[in-house]
Amino acid sequence: MQGMTPTADRPLVLIGAGKMGSALLSGWLDGGLDAKAVVVIEPSPSPECAALLGDAGIVAHAAPPAGVTADVVVLAIKPQIMGDTLPGLRSLIGPGTTVLSIAAGTTLANLEAGLGPAAIVRSIPNTPAQVGRGITAAVANGRVGPEARDLVTRLLEAVGDVAWVEEEAMIDAVTAVSGSGPAYVFHFVESLAAAAVDAGLPPDLAERLARATVEGAGELLYRSDLSPSQLRKNVTSPGGTTAAALDHLMAEDGLSPLMTRAVAAAKKRSEELSG
Repeated sequence: MQGMTPTADRPLVLIGAGKMGSALLSGWLDGGLDAKAVVVIEPSPSPECAALLGDAGIVAHAAPPAGVTADVVVLAIKPQIMGDTLPGLRSLIGPGTTVLSIAAGTTLANLEAGLGPAAIVRSIPNTPAQVGRGITAAVANGRVGPEARDLVTRLLEAVGDVAWVEEEAMIDAVTAVSGSGPAYVFHFVESLAAAAVDAGLPPDLAERLARATVEGAGELLYRSDLSPSQLRKNVTSPGGTTAAALDHLMAEDGLSPLMTRAVAAAKKRSEELSG
């Protein structure tokens, strides 16, 4: 990957290679990162992870190898084990090491408490990163300089878009929108398919139509420079079928206030988990 700085002597150390960690690793390797510049700490690799590592010639370690100082440490482990894991990673951190966390609910303060003084970035990716179409929001502590920020941006861009925020408090809202958001879209597909069945379509056709419609609309949104509002208007003929449906979806008690309540609930829960 052009501009990457990890080397065999100062590697990128990936802590945890589950779905998100493996997605990131796959993106880095596809982008040209030398497998010799990667150390993976994963005590129990899944069959998919083992295959990825085997193809790249990377050995999974159960614990940090002795004598390794990382250029960047990527924390891709579950928040529940973060507190117990962080102290054991201090040996990996030296001058110039950057730590990137993708763990939900783990604050910069918690990371600093476990790791000691370090340049740390907290980020929130989402599951479309598994297909290279994610978006990740990131916030840095005061020890992260411009070069480290650029490195983290390149690492995260391997699986999609990157947005930096300057205040950590924004991360809870980010979690509620883009972090949890894919589940909202999947549930919309479920609801649209159920409505199609109620309208008289067989279940298999209902799901096929609902799924393909959301997939296609998402791709159109991705490729178009038009706003979502304009794209909606382009589909809507005055007095037509779409307008009849939107009269309900855009009503005072329709989709917008429901989504506002849903995002607010997710943000509140994120705040509780981070507290």
